Amino acid sequence: MNRRCFIISKNVDRKSEALVNENIEAERVLVIDADGTALGEMQIDEAINKARTNNYDLVCVAPNAKVPVCRFMDYSKYRYELQKRARESRKNQKVVVLKEIRLSPVIGQKDFETKLKTGKEFLADGSKLKVSIYFPRGKRRLLQFESSTDILDRYVAAMDEYATVETKSALDGRNSHYILVPKNKKKDKE
Repeated sequence: MNRRCFIISKNVDRKSEALVNENIEAERVLVIDADGTALGEMQIDEAINKARTNNYDLVCVAPNAKVPVCRFMDYSKYRYELQKRARESRKNQKVVVLKEIRLSPVIGQKDFETKLKTGKEFLADGSKLKVSIYFPRGKRRLLQFESSTDILDRYVAAMDEYATVETKSALDGRNSHYILVPKNKKKDKE
């Protein structure tokens, strides 16, 4: 049995990082000061020396330009700000989850109240809610379709304070469903 071992070097990750100081491969660059004033086009060695005398790093901000554009900045602070923005954007992303509650055509009152309570919890978490009713095989069960739609309508009416109906479905095979979306609390306050 042969085992293969792969060593991943750190140089692979550097491709995604910004070009800084000696990593800049261009011979001539357009230099911008830390204040934002253009210093003009100069040799890479001269630009790096000017950046170091001002206690900055030379960071290439537009490497694909005809003459690459570089800026004087503190690279560690710049990288920290980028990481901070990335964390904020990940934190602000909402993943919409679709939770499902199944009702039966012959559901009891206590079970119905329990399903209401669980549905309110799902909506409070910000999830979408699919409320479905399933009809088992048999003609007798399909005859209960009228009372079953009443059960779904009663459920949606009870959730009216917490959610709005996104989609309403007629009989789809042997089940019928509604999709409820939580009401936006900011809109309610305005």
